[in-house]
Amino acid sequence: MFGRAKKRAFSYTDQKTQRHKVRWVVLWVFCFFGMYTFLTSFVFSIRVLENSSMRPGLYAGDRFVFSSYKIYSVIPGLVSGPDPAKLPFHRGNVVLVNMAESKKRNFFYAVLDGAVRFFTVQKLSLDSSASDMYLKRVIGLPGDEITMTNFVIRVKPLGEHYSFTEFELWDRPYKVDIPQVPALWDSSLPFSGNMDKIVLGEDECFVLSDDRGNTNDSRTWGPVPVKNISGKALLRYWPLTRFGRP
Repeated sequence: MFGRAKKRAFSYTDQKTQRHKVRWVVLWVFCFFGMYTFLTSFVFSIRVLENSSMRPGLYAGDRFVFSSYKIYSVIPGLVSGPDPAKLPFHRGNVVLVNMAESKKRNFFYAVLDGAVRFFTVQKLSLDSSASDMYLKRVIGLPGDEITMTNFVIRVKPLGEHYSFTEFELWDRPYKVDIPQVPALWDSSLPFSGNMDKIVLGEDECFVLSDDRGNTNDSRTWGPVPVKNISGKALLRYWPLTRFGRP
């Protein structure tokens, strides 16, 4: 009888220990997702390039770590005013452009979407606005004067007396894919590779695809509001053979 009583007591203690372990597992899972949601909302996001619009330097399937896609909107004065030096991105940076910036998402829906994207390695998303996210390269900042000849941009920065090619204003080289168009192609079209002078407003940026035959960028959208620049590419982490700063 004493042995049975001891066994029952041991079983109760064992059950209590197991329940304690389960509570700790649940707590760790809760804390993990809380931290993950905070980080992916205010510190970084993971994105996949879905198309070939950024060739020849970036390829479909490449995966990137982006800086915060919300932090620009919560730091007072960071994205307001005519001074480009205040901006957290610069000419030549690869950025995430959110063309659905005005759409508001339910917080809990956003958390669930983040979990789905995390566990499917960014292959699935519940958020239909994900299709409004584009990876582009910043060419012009607020106040810049911009022209295009044969798909190459010339930029006269705010306060400068001379214009420069886009490549002269970026300390890291990048390549663009220049398409061939017929000699008699209508030069008024964005597909022609030529563009008359425009001057960006104090809250506008000009973004382009590296594949200049892909005109799903500021040539067809027009200048992009600064608030729509949702993040800056910090690192390409996949594939490992192209690991590094984009």
